[in-house]
Amino acid sequence: MDELDRRILALFAAEPRLGVLEASRRLRVARGTVQARLDRMQTSGVITDWAPTVSPRALGYRVTAFVTCEIDQGAGRRQVAEHLESIPEVLECWTITGDGDLWVRVVARSNADVQRVIDQMHTDAGVLRTSTQIALAKEFGHRTGPLVQQAGTD
Repeated sequence: MDELDRRILALFAAEPRLGVLEASRRLRVARGTVQARLDRMQTSGVITDWAPTVSPRALGYRVTAFVTCEIDQGAGRRQVAEHLESIPEVLECWTITGDGDLWVRVVARSNADVQRVIDQMHTDAGVLRTSTQIALAKEFGHRTGPLVQQAGTD
């Protein structure tokens, strides 16, 4: 990753709907150069998504909760993960170390609705116990800009 890659990523992060031709004009490089670098970064996994970021809050899901699941190790983590993936309100699931086995980010329409989502999680016999924390406020969201600026400068 070099300075031009960082500039390309910063530009598209700030303006994801920007076309390659306009990006090349702003960056003062050939359109083919921008396209080739975007293609390379996508192929290598640096760029993982071009989809719009959807706000659960705007869809009526005003509550975010973080659920730690303890699972039956014999049942297998993959089976439980597939069950959790079938629940629309489950946004992320990570295998973790520590007191639990899986960390799950969920959204719900209300605090009471969080209970419905947790109950749905427990319909899989592999989910033994959950511990839930309700998010109060988002201090900042997912970000990668600082990593991009630091990448390749070490």
